[in-house]
Amino acid sequence: MDIGSLIKSTVDEIKSVSKKLFIAFSGGKDSTLVALLVKEALGQENVKLLNVTFGPYTYSKAIENVLNISNRLNISLDFRSGREMQERIWENGPSCNRCTKYAKYAALNNYRDGIIATGSNQSDSWGKTGIRIKDNLYSPIRSWTKSDIQKALDYFGFEVPRIGEGNIREGCKLKHLLKIMANPSFHGYAVSTANEVLLDHIGSMEREIANVKIIGPLSKNIALINVRPVPDISLRETISSRILSIEGIHDVKWIMQPVKLKLVVNPALYRTEHSRKWVVNGRLKPEFAFPIKVEWIESKNNKLHTFQIVECLEENNHD
Repeated sequence: MDIGSLIKSTVDEIKSVSKKLFIAFSGGKDSTLVALLVKEALGQENVKLLNVTFGPYTYSKAIENVLNISNRLNISLDFRSGREMQERIWENGPSCNRCTKYAKYAALNNYRDGIIATGSNQSDSWGKTGIRIKDNLYSPIRSWTKSDIQKALDYFGFEVPRIGEGNIREGCKLKHLLKIMANPSFHGYAVSTANEVLLDHIGSMEREIANVKIIGPLSKNIALINVRPVPDISLRETISSRILSIEGIHDVKWIMQPVKLKLVVNPALYRTEHSRKWVVNGRLKPEFAFPIKVEWIESKNNKLHTFQIVECLEENNHD
């Protein structure tokens, strides 16, 4: 199906679903396209954008983008907070899926009497289910690919600014905390501040990836800096110095070659090959600047429901 036909069929479906829609709006490409399609179908007066913020874990650039796009679309915007639930989830280890389900969508409870359109598509697990509406969450672009989404944005002549952390999924700094957040003012502060500092220093530099992963034992925050292409040595030294000066960060390493990560994982995850493959291929590899290998260690910590990275070794430095 050509992109014009795909847009028309989706607009027609939206018209059949409801006369008014709320949109779970992050300011990224997926939710921006949904906003464009819903506006086309129902008119701007029948659309409202809902953005869930996570306090210090939301990039300042993300808030700028949300405000900018809502103004360009001329659609009303409301903010809700999901920080408290997000921190509770990370007490048991990284879990973006649980965060989306329980922190992001739970923050929209005030709008449960209406239908909330999401940007779920073929790049995520919810889109792959093919479910159109469940629990008042509606997925109008569930069958769309990332390529389709970009073509549609081009069709509308609408450019979505990047935050700059990655090419695939942007918007939350906490996903770069790859261990239990036992103390938000220690672990959360480290990942939040380090990632903001990194983007501030890189500025307009062209990059595919730019993030700071926080790993290590609970008593120590090790910052792994991922930028691709790798900046020159002068900029690296400046960034390293600034990040190392952040309270609570004990060491800084640039990922500049293949590495081996030591992952301590929940027993259920440790014994499920499919889940382990998803953690590596779906969760970690896309956001590391160089290839990774993983050593799995079964956890004895009952609080760990997912995984945490305790060590990072250069590929030529391990057995």
